[in-house]
Amino acid sequence: MDLEKYLLYVILPMLTVSTILVFIRFMKGPSIADRVISFDLMVIVGLGTIAVASMLSNQSTFLDVAMVVALIGFLSTVAFSYYLEKRQRND
Repeated sequence: MDLEKYLLYVILPMLTVSTILVFIRFMKGPSIADRVISFDLMVIVGLGTIAVASMLSNQSTFLDVAMVVALIGFLSTVAFSYYLEKRQRND
């Protein structure tokens, strides 16, 4: 099995299933902290998908996009955690 078939028939279905499970957790999460964590996981799964697309198309420009998405995901997680900490102090 070569790399392209492995990416198409093993990795992409695993990313699809994990996206579905994480989205269910995002919708069902009882607290906002669960939703923040599941959002961060969605960003990570999206990064994996971008990396697979980059490997399949042999274009490294997708990796630049992945770095920007990772930075935005990290900053949004930090902002949410800062908001949650401020909210707990005020309560």
